[in-house]
Amino acid sequence: MSDLVTYAYAVVRNAAGLDESTAVLTGVADAPVHLVTGTQSDEIVLVVSPVPVQDFHEDALKRHLEDLEWLEAVARAHNRVIDALATRTTVLPLRLATVYLDDTRARDVLDGGRDDFRERLARLAEHVEWGVKIYVDPSMAPAAPEPPAAAGLTPGRAYLRSRRKQQSVRDSAYRAAEQAAQRVQAVGRAYAAGRACHRVQQGPLADGVGGNVVNDAYLVPRNRTEEFRSEAEHAADGLEGVRVEVTGPWAPYSFAMPAQGSGGAAEGVSS
Repeated sequence: MSDLVTYAYAVVRNAAGLDESTAVLTGVADAPVHLVTGTQSDEIVLVVSPVPVQDFHEDALKRHLEDLEWLEAVARAHNRVIDALATRTTVLPLRLATVYLDDTRARDVLDGGRDDFRERLARLAEHVEWGVKIYVDPSMAPAAPEPPAAAGLTPGRAYLRSRRKQQSVRDSAYRAAEQAAQRVQAVGRAYAAGRACHRVQQGPLADGVGGNVVNDAYLVPRNRTEEFRSEAEHAADGLEGVRVEVTGPWAPYSFAMPAQGSGGAAEGVSS
């Protein structure tokens, strides 16, 4: 096996000057980026770079995917290449750490998935991705008025009344979050061509204030992005204890995964 393998960033629609603009990019491991064309057509191409096999064979990847520092460096390089491509052409991002034995194997994948790739690129043309997260923070909601203290209230009863009050505020905030989610979905139906529901973020990924209860992505035509963003950002207006965060525009990561059997899924390199 060679000391190098082929790391694939994206399938893209070929465009005038793309080869030259791609040649100045560096990707994962600071490697130069280049294009791989199919054997039958250069209408669509793979964007790739060489990477060390010792970092990307199957066993190494299992270890690296638990190394947050390494993973962040690879993700930043991966995204940097895709963001640069997205300014020049329609991009079908591939999953992080999609690797092939060599350019020949990558070309085989491109040829085998050509029809599916072409169809997906056509769907993504002139579209971008926007992310919408909804957070619930009951502490942001106003507290209910304190009822008059009952005569002879025992400490136990006082505790239970306090807990009921807290639960009432919490329930109210979650009902408000559901209403905000319905508003966002209505905005999506009005402006977006697709919606992807992601797992809500928890732990270190949940860096926002409050609990993340919605983590969705929308595929929005470029000419409707301002309307989508503006209306989605106001989805929590008048709702207590709820915050909506809208991010983007991004390359359409959430809408790019090839269908099963297309030959485009990530391929770990076995040692």
